[in-house]
Amino acid sequence: MLLSVHMPRSFDSIIIFTDGACSGNPGPGGWASIVVYPEGKLIEMGGHLRETTNNRMELSAAERALASLTYSEPRSIDLYTDSTYVIRGITQWIWGWRSSGWKTSAGKEVSNRDLWETLLGQVMRLTPTKINWHYLRGHTGVPGNERCDEIAVGFSKGAHVTLYEGTLLQYGIAIHDLPDNTDLPSLHSPSFAQKKERPFSYLSLRDGLITRHKTWIECERHVKGRQAKYKKTTSEQDEHEILKGWGLDPNNAVIKVGP
Repeated sequence: MLLSVHMPRSFDSIIIFTDGACSGNPGPGGWASIVVYPEGKLIEMGGHLRETTNNRMELSAAERALASLTYSEPRSIDLYTDSTYVIRGITQWIWGWRSSGWKTSAGKEVSNRDLWETLLGQVMRLTPTKINWHYLRGHTGVPGNERCDEIAVGFSKGAHVTLYEGTLLQYGIAIHDLPDNTDLPSLHSPSFAQKKERPFSYLSLRDGLITRHKTWIECERHVKGRQAKYKKTTSEQDEHEILKGWGLDPNNAVIKVGP
């Protein structure tokens, strides 16, 4: 089996974009995939679950995209996702999980084992095709990622989403517009650590009211036991994107400061 975190793109490769979205986490979710063939054919896919998590939607998007490939010609696949969880899981962690009976290093059951096994099954089915796993930072204007986000969010909200299947010439999106660097960020890099340790805020939507919390504890107290949406943000722009994902206008939204 051939797996790679990042390799140079090939014009003969199948290009795949994937994304997942979830309101509430757990809550209603959606997944999206775009498969682009070298021959110039493109297929959009997506789906909805009433109760799921963001990670399960990210895994489902990758698995369903690979499952749609009906042949295993010896040419590469370039799969682009903004989920470090998916990339690290399928290229690094999964081998240790399998050898330890699907237990984590802490001795706990691996979350989403069913989807990890299904995804690995698709990877093995496509052998000897080489799969290159590329990381895209979300909401940075990459057309393929933005379109997948639009589809996944739409499905998570139960909206009608029109999926395209046809030629690249009629698609209208610059799907091959990709950043030069799609390397996975290091777990120990300063930017990754800072992003992980210093969230900008925690947003919640409860009873029609938006609240900005300084800490997760404040947010958890506010939403616990109530029907609500909530999410960590990394910047003011990230707040805007989350509000849009919730179907709100960030320019006109009234945000209360918690607790």
